Amino acid sequence: MKNPLTEEIARLDAEHSWHPFTQMREYMAFPRLQIARGEGCRLFDTDGNAYLDANASIWTNTLGHRDPDLDAALREQLDAVAHSTMLGLSSVPSARLAGALSALTGDRLPRVFFSDCGAAAVEVAVKLSFQYWQLVGEPQRRGVVAMSDAYHGDTFGAMALGDCGAFHARFKPWFFPVDRFPAPECVECRGNVSRADASRSLAALEAILKEKSATTACVLIEPEIQGSGGMKLQPPGFVEAVSALCAKYGVHLILDEIFVGFGRTGKFLIEENRPGIDADFVCVGKGLTAGYLPLAATLTKEKIYEAFLGNFDEYKAFFHGHTFTGNPLACAVALKNIEKIRRLIASGTLAETIDCLGKRTEEAFRGHPHVREIRQRGMVAAIDLFAGEGKPAWPVGARVGMNICMRARERGLLLRPLVDTLVFIPPLVISREEIDFLVENTRAAVDDYLKTLKG
Repeated sequence: MKNPLTEEIARLDAEHSWHPFTQMREYMAFPRLQIARGEGCRLFDTDGNAYLDANASIWTNTLGHRDPDLDAALREQLDAVAHSTMLGLSSVPSARLAGALSALTGDRLPRVFFSDCGAAAVEVAVKLSFQYWQLVGEPQRRGVVAMSDAYHGDTFGAMALGDCGAFHARFKPWFFPVDRFPAPECVECRGNVSRADASRSLAALEAILKEKSATTACVLIEPEIQGSGGMKLQPPGFVEAVSALCAKYGVHLILDEIFVGFGRTGKFLIEENRPGIDADFVCVGKGLTAGYLPLAATLTKEKIYEAFLGNFDEYKAFFHGHTFTGNPLACAVALKNIEKIRRLIASGTLAETIDCLGKRTEEAFRGHPHVREIRQRGMVAAIDLFAGEGKPAWPVGARVGMNICMRARERGLLLRPLVDTLVFIPPLVISREEIDFLVENTRAAVDDYLKTLKG
């Protein structure tokens, strides 16, 4: 017997929804899911089937769905006020969260500007850098330097800053110019485990800064891991080296930590306990609210903030903002999320989970004839698939990665690939048993689908 709710939602979805980053013709051809609820690391569809959320609802969910403490924080704030503007006003949760975020940097970045998505947080950082240089008498500093294969969001400014090929190529005529240096490259791959080298990358960055530092405002990077660009890992010391070059040539350093922050790499922020990193701006989002509500923030130095102070008629103020900037509901959840992640880290539980994820992923996929490379850092694992040694590459249109993820869905897993790279980005609280379920059923889905290509 058909479920009336499933039929209703499927019909409304088919008739009216337009999904992000989705070819809708393909979407309609694949079996579709209608999510009704969540609990822990699992989501449930309208028919009651459970799926392990191995993608953390697009890299946001830190503590699982329906976490009782986060739910309680949200309800408590709802009983007080759902929204009040930050245009000329503050709120209890937004002020407390600003203080908590500053504390995560050891108060090195004491000023916090809230926004509602990662792309906005990055654009805020670039705009603040640009305006800062105007305010201190260096208006010629308007250049931006960013890495190849970068992703910083999908608004026009964020697209221009990124380098995601097919995602944004058709909009290039409207982009502002960005100087680009290569990301660290894989120079060795043995036993499916890679080693990255940053020498060419850093040399290229220094060449740009040596020539253009007088007209450059800022350098922007995704530290440690380039997410949508392919889950590319940077070698130890790379972020420190970029920071040193920015200091040497007197330009701002912006760290886009939208993806990697809040426990994803095992700590709150990349620069934690790393004195060699001196960022002028840090952008956070995604895991900030544990995936509950949209919220992002740009953290910066007191020196930057002070340059914007003056009389109103000097027009030094930062004329930028969003309707839901610093929403009290989102800020209340974020505060509780920070408290709980702090306990996960301090107890050693998160480190144990990271170790388990890495070991189980390697055990399941090391030596597989269709696995080119396995990468892991923190609660992020990536598996690059390929046709095999000496065989022509799969065409993009073959959608091998997506078809494997559809097979995984049949086994109770929700995965979303980056072309033919499978990624594991589960909630930080995933159990050992759930990790076993994840890697074993992904391996089975890979083998099941690749058999159809050989047949």
